[in-house]
Amino acid sequence: MSATKLTPSGFREHFPGLADTTHLASCSQGALSGELMSALAEMTGSMREHGAPWELWMAEVDTARRRFAALINASPDEIAIVSCASEGAYQVASTIDWYPRPRIVTTDMEFPSIGHVWLGQAARGAGVVHVPESGAAVDPGALVAAIDERAGLVSVPIVSYRNGARLPVAEAVRRAREVGARVFVDAYQAAGVLPVDVRALGCDYLVSGALKYLLGLPGIAFLYARSGLTDDVPPQLTGWFGRADPFSFDPRRLDFPTGARRFEIGTPAIPAAYGANAGLGLLSRVDAAAVERHVTGLTALLSARLAEAGERLWAPPGTAGHGPQVALVDARPDQLAAFLADRRIVAAPRGAVVRFSFHYFNDESDVDSVCAALTEYRRTAK
Repeated sequence: MSATKLTPSGFREHFPGLADTTHLASCSQGALSGELMSALAEMTGSMREHGAPWELWMAEVDTARRRFAALINASPDEIAIVSCASEGAYQVASTIDWYPRPRIVTTDMEFPSIGHVWLGQAARGAGVVHVPESGAAVDPGALVAAIDERAGLVSVPIVSYRNGARLPVAEAVRRAREVGARVFVDAYQAAGVLPVDVRALGCDYLVSGALKYLLGLPGIAFLYARSGLTDDVPPQLTGWFGRADPFSFDPRRLDFPTGARRFEIGTPAIPAAYGANAGLGLLSRVDAAAVERHVTGLTALLSARLAEAGERLWAPPGTAGHGPQVALVDARPDQLAAFLADRRIVAAPRGAVVRFSFHYFNDESDVDSVCAALTEYRRTAK
């Protein structure tokens, strides 16, 4: 690793709240960094100093675009700024004519907000095929078998929000290419802790947002659209930022840029753009491969210690299919999460599990903290 890159302990120093809090909820919201607090102060300071500093704000948005592009090995022209992953998914779906190829292939491990967008395309003639969860993940063979010449779009997350399982993206992309389908990848639970390279993935679209492992705020997400893609129809949701020249202010002309900005709509969330730059700036100072090794090492350690304690985990077998998260099965996940919160341990309950997710700022002391708290909880809950 380059000497200029931050170590885990050096990275941790940028998060002052970790002095008294164990943050294991990056799958829901990233920890608060000093850079994020400074960025928000800078944004409000720009309002106090300049009133309406649109040039400063647009530069901040463009910086976020460039930084996210660099993170996933894309060109800035291939990145659209959207408000959330659902908006990105809708923008993609709205440009596809479903009549020739009416199927959308997805899985039970898809985040519902993305899945709901696909279901909403029924009014335009699309039908959704769900590949079921199997063994806490998705069987690659089953996913490949569901992708045929009727598929217009294949949707697959890199990591499932449900339990941190890695999904067979490479197999899905390979099969989609064979039958001529497009591929939409959700990187929300991967970008920031796992290396994401759209050139290596070979996907057509990819979406991620700033509030989780990218260490920013809600309100801004990024849609990658591979250069050279053509739309069957123009995006159906549009606005002044979706114009070739947003500041021409021509209400009579609907011109779309050739790049990914054709998917943009109205004014971006400026505070969230500042927050995104705070997080992406920090991530530019770490080595992606080192982050992956560190994070997956911690998930393996916690998984092993919980298993030894007799806890039940919802996870695929082995370790190769694990992302940055450990999903603990519990009869009362919300109650357990509240117990942990009282001890300054932040986790993320969802469904029948409590999710513990790791970032580069986490270390073995966090594993010790959650294991000790769980021992106490099981003893007092009897």
